[in-house]
Amino acid sequence: MSTATQHHNPRNFAWLSIAAALATIILKVGAWQLTGSVGLLSDALESGVNLVAAIVALIALTIAAREPDEEHAYGHGKAEYFSSGVEGGLIILAAVGIFISAIPRLLQPQEIERVGIGLAIAVIAAIINGLVGWRLMIAARQTRSIVLRADAHHLFTDVWTSVGVVAGVALVAFTGWLRLDAIIAIAIGINIIFTGYKLVNASIHGLLDTAIPMEDLDKVERVLRRYQMEHDIVTHALRTRESGTRRFVSMHVLVPGDWTVRQGHDLVGAIERDIRDVLPETTVFTHLEPIDEPESWDDAGLDG
Repeated sequence: MSTATQHHNPRNFAWLSIAAALATIILKVGAWQLTGSVGLLSDALESGVNLVAAIVALIALTIAAREPDEEHAYGHGKAEYFSSGVEGGLIILAAVGIFISAIPRLLQPQEIERVGIGLAIAVIAAIINGLVGWRLMIAARQTRSIVLRADAHHLFTDVWTSVGVVAGVALVAFTGWLRLDAIIAIAIGINIIFTGYKLVNASIHGLLDTAIPMEDLDKVERVLRRYQMEHDIVTHALRTRESGTRRFVSMHVLVPGDWTVRQGHDLVGAIERDIRDVLPETTVFTHLEPIDEPESWDDAGLDG
């Protein structure tokens, strides 16, 4: 493995996420212990979810990186969807934990102590999450990893959670309205439930073989239109799907019936190569047929 490949290995960024989660858990738990704020406790619980999610992500990325084998001829890329689904489920569980902590505090408010140092610690933790989330998002774009993208979005959610908590605790200290601490914690719980739902929904769509994004499909169609204009051919039955970072594209290519096998082979080989050039990490399947046979136009269904 080259140095460049190692540098962009998604597993390296999963380790970075684990380190950030450990650091922010220590900071946020310390801030909660100092202040007694249930808002800061809810923030610490979300960082605990970050740690578990990062560990699951590391496991999923390790599995997804395995080479195809006899039982998994199309690779192990879908393991990434399980990771983001687990992360979404854990986020929802963290929200439940926040509600359990916040509701009693809403009914029986308590004073918040040592606000200044507690908020300073929470701000440091938010900065760490923001920087790591920004780096993970860059890596997600470079590697097309749904796991890193989910982790980055989760960290950004954590940052906004921390901002809300800091603002809320500061308002409690300024106004003396103690119930505001619990209200903010409950609002945070509701917000992260939506984040968890989005991650679970994205994972379900990935496991159901959703088509590649429209911008990627447009690149494929541009290649096909060019070949249709330059050669007397037709393409149809275009199907696409994603599995982790890998894409799969299949189509039927209809060519004149008097072409030789060599001519047809060279053409579909060039089409496959050009699609892989515009969409790296794409497996392309082509089915060659004579354009002048009626049966060639009637096999666009899944069983065709």
